[in-house]
Amino acid sequence: MSKKSKVLRTLEYVILSILSIVSIFPFFWMIIAATNKSVDVSKGTLLPGTYFMENLRTLLDSDLNYLGAFKNSLVIAVLTTAIAMVVSSAAGYAFQIYKSKGRDVVFNFILLSMMVPFAALMVPLFRLFTKFRNIPVLKFVALDTPGSVIIIAVATAFLIFFFRQNTKTFPKELVEAARIDGLGEFGIFTRIFMPTMKSTYAAAVVVTFMSSWNNYLWPLIALQSGGKRTLPLIISAMGSSYTPDYGMMMTAVVIATIPTALIFFLMQKQFVAGMTGSVKG
Repeated sequence: MSKKSKVLRTLEYVILSILSIVSIFPFFWMIIAATNKSVDVSKGTLLPGTYFMENLRTLLDSDLNYLGAFKNSLVIAVLTTAIAMVVSSAAGYAFQIYKSKGRDVVFNFILLSMMVPFAALMVPLFRLFTKFRNIPVLKFVALDTPGSVIIIAVATAFLIFFFRQNTKTFPKELVEAARIDGLGEFGIFTRIFMPTMKSTYAAAVVVTFMSSWNNYLWPLIALQSGGKRTLPLIISAMGSSYTPDYGMMMTAVVIATIPTALIFFLMQKQFVAGMTGSVKG
């Protein structure tokens, strides 16, 4: 290896090391802060403390109902992810496999919806979901129910686009062979497409779960009862108090980070493969 190549390689490692430190530092500080008193966190200490259990006890004994909010977030995130995988993948699969004259026109309208900011939809959505209270069959998605948060995230334009793009790598010969063997369209989707596209589903699960878990704006509007609030709302309430307990707040954030971190690290390999469009049987 030439001297110039060694210098470039060294410079590359130095830059990557600096970027890694910058990226990891917020998580490091969050964990350190969770082990210290609020006053020590305010002073900017970077040394581990011994107050994690005390902060945890304070968090659980507070009137914030943290465990209830954790349960609410978990239920909403799991149901949103599970339903979205079926609905969005079926839509993406259909847009790619079945050909029709208006297919691309409808798909383009779906893509155009990504250009509309959510802030422009809040008032119409609020008025719409308010009316659901008076319709018996739609009460489960009315305001102040978990369904109102779940239903708007099960068929997003991004997920449909993502599944359609990855369906382009799906071997069409499998569909034709299954049809010749007498397998129905539903069976082809559930027994051939879904198992074959494991990596795509894994990537979609990570993205959807993290998005649902961290969702703040719509739950803030839709979930009006204190007992139905999710973790982002609880953590936001901690920071808006007159004298925030930063140790307790960082403890709450650390615990709230665990589910998303676990899902990402457990599915990291499949996530990378799915985002690059790989197909695995």
